[in-house]
Amino acid sequence: MVNPIPPGIKKIWDNWNIRGLMLFSLSLQTFLILFAPLRKRTGHKLIIMLIWSVYLVADWAANFAVGLISDSQRDTHDNQCNSSRVPAENSYLLAFWPPFLLLHLGGPDTITAFALEDNELWLRHLLGLVFQVVATVYVFLQSFPQTKLAIPTLLMFLAGIIKYLERTRALYLASVDIFRNSMLKDPDPGPNYAKLMDDIASKKEANLPTMIILRGEHSDEKREPSTSVEHSGETSKGYVRLNDVQVVHYAYHFFEIFKGLIVDLIFSFQERNESREFFHKQSAEDALRVIEVELNFIYEALYTKVQVVHSKFGYCTRFISFASVVASLSYFYFKVKKSGFDEIDVVITYALFWGAIALDTVAFFMLIFSDWTFAVLYDPKNESKMLRKYIAATIGWFLIFKRPRCYEDKKRSCKLLATPFLLRRWSGHVPRHNLIKYCLKGRPHNFDKVRDDVYRFTEKFIPAFIGGKDNCFIGLISNGVSKFLGFFYGKVTHLINKVIDCCGLTDFMDEIRYVSHEPLAKEPWEFIFTELLVKSKSAEDPEIAKKISSERGNSILEKKTYLEPYLTKVTYDESLLLWHIATELLYHTEEEGTRHNNEDMEKGENEDNGPKESKEVTGNKHLKFSKLLSDYMLYLLVMHPTMMSVEAGIGKIRFRDTCAEANRLFTSKDLGPNEEKEACQEILDVNLYVEPVTKVKGDRSKSVLFDASKLAQELDDNEKENKWELLSKIWLEMLSYAACNCIARTQAQQVSKGGELISFVWLLMAHFGIGRQFQINKGHARTKLIVGK
Repeated sequence: MVNPIPPGIKKIWDNWNIRGLMLFSLSLQTFLILFAPLRKRTGHKLIIMLIWSVYLVADWAANFAVGLISDSQRDTHDNQCNSSRVPAENSYLLAFWPPFLLLHLGGPDTITAFALEDNELWLRHLLGLVFQVVATVYVFLQSFPQTKLAIPTLLMFLAGIIKYLERTRALYLASVDIFRNSMLKDPDPGPNYAKLMDDIASKKEANLPTMIILRGEHSDEKREPSTSVEHSGETSKGYVRLNDVQVVHYAYHFFEIFKGLIVDLIFSFQERNESREFFHKQSAEDALRVIEVELNFIYEALYTKVQVVHSKFGYCTRFISFASVVASLSYFYFKVKKSGFDEIDVVITYALFWGAIALDTVAFFMLIFSDWTFAVLYDPKNESKMLRKYIAATIGWFLIFKRPRCYEDKKRSCKLLATPFLLRRWSGHVPRHNLIKYCLKGRPHNFDKVRDDVYRFTEKFIPAFIGGKDNCFIGLISNGVSKFLGFFYGKVTHLINKVIDCCGLTDFMDEIRYVSHEPLAKEPWEFIFTELLVKSKSAEDPEIAKKISSERGNSILEKKTYLEPYLTKVTYDESLLLWHIATELLYHTEEEGTRHNNEDMEKGENEDNGPKESKEVTGNKHLKFSKLLSDYMLYLLVMHPTMMSVEAGIGKIRFRDTCAEANRLFTSKDLGPNEEKEACQEILDVNLYVEPVTKVKGDRSKSVLFDASKLAQELDDNEKENKWELLSKIWLEMLSYAACNCIARTQAQQVSKGGELISFVWLLMAHFGIGRQFQINKGHARTKLIVGK
């Protein structure tokens, strides 16, 4: 019988399967502790997929290695191993390795869960701990009578148990129910009604006049950060300037309050007023910095071991774990000299030891330089002002490297807020998706251009073989080659798309191929902040704030009733697609001078007379804001529909139908990539004698392509001067509506994938007191019984 596995390969596997898996497991742990934090700094799909793959393989490798070691121990003690298996003397050293795998299963501090759903499986991890402990003890007992490494094994076993328990407890604390319960305050039964009634009854029996007065409880006291932190001064615009230490301090303070957003808790009027008062005094840039750190706290609380490690108990267990590893290494160092262990296995054991120590050392430095440590160290209540200043200066020296820096981007003609990649707390980018460009890129390349390229190639090289540049065969050969290439390209593309579709990877590949990422500029964020600040100042009452959060352009349309059919009288997903296509049509048919006057705008700002906000310059700014928000909102609707409003409905179906109609038009006009302007003009050139949806399409097709064309024409006719300002405000309404009405947990999910602009808007609106989460309008009523004489 033919053996499918060659003897040489089988021998290598028998000798190196356990050794290789031990080193492989160590390398996976090293990768995770160093690169797992990258997933909060980038939204790149391939990087996130790589981290996800390593996260899953790490547990598999450790579990598989424990099984192989157990199997090798059984073979050794049953005297059934052959000469190619592990020698009996060396099996005692292999029995020393399972505690290292228990240490690996505990995972690094930088990642405990890949997704929020992993936190709900904490009970499964606890059960896995029990099974792994049993397996480790079983391997140890098989070699216990003769082993010389009982003490270091027990020490490593203790360290592994601690690590695994840390991970399980981190998952437990981040699970929804426990996370919610940890923020619930002590039950408040209110005034003692029974005792009050007894008092009233006794006074009435004594014929004493009584009266009950209800007094509302007013919160005169302020929370610590509102008054106790020394500010760095004021800017020219009157905003309070925050230094890096204060940013972390305030972010941690508001994180402790507003982390309840994730589990849909409600907040008191005192918390709302405090937050509004603070953020009304901040500049747009400082507000961005505070929210950036606050979202980073949310990420680390849900996806890392930070809640377990940052406690007195966590510090103690971490010290015990590290001390156990060092003590085990010391004991092993003195014992190994007198043993007959295999040299290679001794080297691997040392690698496991030093790897464990190195991983703990890296985790220790990450712990020291984390935002959590800085927030705890800087205590404004510290009576020693000199000590507080010293701590602030030391912390600030490290935090300065994490500060977003504003610099000029000459290519985009704007100011960007960016941080070095390895120090980012979020990606700092705004993803963009565009329907027109997507439809054009989805088509095969223009074969006429391919033919022209091939013709130029043949015109240059073929005459040397067939003689003369005027040879008629050049044209025939060019046409033939171009047609063949076009046919081949079309077939291959169609086949690849079919495979991708069958595997369910269409959306994944579309996001990689057709979504662009643009750094967040300072101006769009200032526009968003300023508009929301105005709304917040008009929403003193929580009921008004709740009403504002449910608006989709109502205030903008007060005097523009002709736009109501495109906003308030259609579903959210339909209005989003309508306004996206209309924005795109107007953008590509706008006059070149208005679209491309970035240089003139910059010159106007740098002249001696100061900044010149002409209508043209202002229109250009609002044009860029509208285009950015339009593309971003379509990206959310198509790629992350769960982050949108719960009323998004059939957005994906409507998007596909609209794309199908656009593709049909572009095919008939033979339009290809990089012809967006021509494509938009073709859409606008279609005559709209009859209503597209109500009288032609009916309800079968959900396409809104030509309804959007009608909207664009009406905007161009009625809003010639201020259409871009109107569009930018409508898009902000769309964004704020989606942020207020989304499921909160989707925001928490996205912080582990690079973060999203909508998460910043969501948290900013909560801090401004705009939203549905402020249901407690008044303080507790206190009852006072007044007895007359």
